[in-house]
Amino acid sequence: MLPLGPDRPLRRIAALDALRGFALCGIIFINIPQTMEMFAYAGELPTPLLLLFYGRFYPIFYLLFGVGFGIFLASAARRTSRPRVLLVRRLVALGVLGGVLHLLQPGEVLLPFAVTGLLVLLPLSRLPRRALLAVAVTLTAAGILAGVGGLGMLPGLFALGFAAAEWRVHESLGDRPGRLVVMGVAAVAVWGLGVWLVTLPLPELAQIRVGLTVSLATACCYIAVFLLLLRTPVGAVLSWVLAPMGRMALTNYFSAALIFVPVGTTMGLPGSERWSAAALLGVGILLVQAVVSNLWLRRFGYGPLEWAWRCATYWQRLPIRGGASRARATGQVGEAG
Repeated sequence: MLPLGPDRPLRRIAALDALRGFALCGIIFINIPQTMEMFAYAGELPTPLLLLFYGRFYPIFYLLFGVGFGIFLASAARRTSRPRVLLVRRLVALGVLGGVLHLLQPGEVLLPFAVTGLLVLLPLSRLPRRALLAVAVTLTAAGILAGVGGLGMLPGLFALGFAAAEWRVHESLGDRPGRLVVMGVAAVAVWGLGVWLVTLPLPELAQIRVGLTVSLATACCYIAVFLLLLRTPVGAVLSWVLAPMGRMALTNYFSAALIFVPVGTTMGLPGSERWSAAALLGVGILLVQAVVSNLWLRRFGYGPLEWAWRCATYWQRLPIRGGASRARATGQVGEAG
């Protein structure tokens, strides 16, 4: 049994961090107008936001949380005979943080993440991986058929991400471009079919379910294209910018609300139609976070909230600087999830 404590920052998979950072970049452009109550329903959004952003990036975030859950469970199992105790602490701490954020940003996802993790992922963690995959697919389909919105897909996508980790899909993200191409083409085909169906005079509930399917297909296409881009010369730039943001995803998600709620209110965004101003605010926050994340991780191994989360998980004060320099030197990043 290895010593109790989190994995060193070397063990992280850079593609997951970059993908997580990419998801954060898309989420903020919906979080700002939603929190500022700039629209009552999706149809009031400008077309670019509706087609390219709304419901497109949270599914990526959901999947990655499930992957992180699986990676963390495997890591914890190497260090203690009771890994699920660590997971309970981890999820409870996330729920407390989400409850605090909810006071500022109603509709935030950290609290639903924690509750879903406790009620869905923990029980599923005892299933063999084939059964886990079957349950994950079933839950995802059920979430779409329920037609209750994006959060309805949360349990299924969490489970799919967890199943992907159990099948070690994350360890070969950059080794199978053919599969990524197939995934992207299939996603585009589903997206095209969904867009065509939306143009038909379908009942409202059917429209909602088709819309959820289109959102998920778009997210899958984004994942495939992004991971393929990481294999190109531009991939080094994307990873350099986005991977630090992804490593500090919890800090960046939380701090974004601390910035855009007061600044957006001062700008007069609540209840307005100032979409360009909201977009510029989002871009400004992302630029600041990209710079701060990169500078912070030059000195520290974890973001501030990531470090506090780990301390709560392991119920001890852990070093915050561990492995930062070596991680930069090797181009790798720290413990997943």
